[in-house]
Amino acid sequence: MQPASLSGLYAITPDQPDTARLLQQVESVLAAGVAVLQYRNKLAEPALQRQQAAALRQLTRRYAVPLIINDDLELALAVDADGVHLGADDGDLAAARHRLGPQRLLGASCYNQLALADSAVAAGASYVAFGAVFPSSTKPAAVRAPLSLLAEARARLAVPVCAIGGISTANVHELTAADLIAVIGALFDAPDIATATHQLKAAWRPSASSLTPA
Repeated sequence: MQPASLSGLYAITPDQPDTARLLQQVESVLAAGVAVLQYRNKLAEPALQRQQAAALRQLTRRYAVPLIINDDLELALAVDADGVHLGADDGDLAAARHRLGPQRLLGASCYNQLALADSAVAAGASYVAFGAVFPSSTKPAAVRAPLSLLAEARARLAVPVCAIGGISTANVHELTAADLIAVIGALFDAPDIATATHQLKAAWRPSASSLTPA
């Protein structure tokens, strides 16, 4: 997948220890139509992470949705994922790009700093993520990124801009400058995951300057 085609709802998995349940949850969002899936499980041991990532690799292929692995380049390569997403403490982006090759996706967390995004793009990032754009239950201590930063980044950078943190149907309409909206709780904590996915997509109205969502 080319970075320029990245747009739409970016689902991030919850810390789910039950692999069968995780696959059931993820299939609901895949069937409802997401652009990207990121595997993230901060609580799992390495063996479980490998099992879950491999299972998700097969599932996402069935739906032709890119699979991104959070924070772990080695795991991404081991399961032949479509890419990896790295934070500031998760390794050198240029080195990751070299190992991934030119075709796989490389995402970078840039928090509330446009300078980090500039460096990430120079190092080969496929997209950059800013947040938390709203108060986040997943990361309550996360720095806040002003919504104006999304518009500034969108005008300045040649890669898609992702918003993350506290996004819900109540506030997603404010993210007009984002190309991707990354969500965990609003999807996977919902009583009906598929319905929540459809509602979130319907509530988002990106501006013409952003890429058209999938």
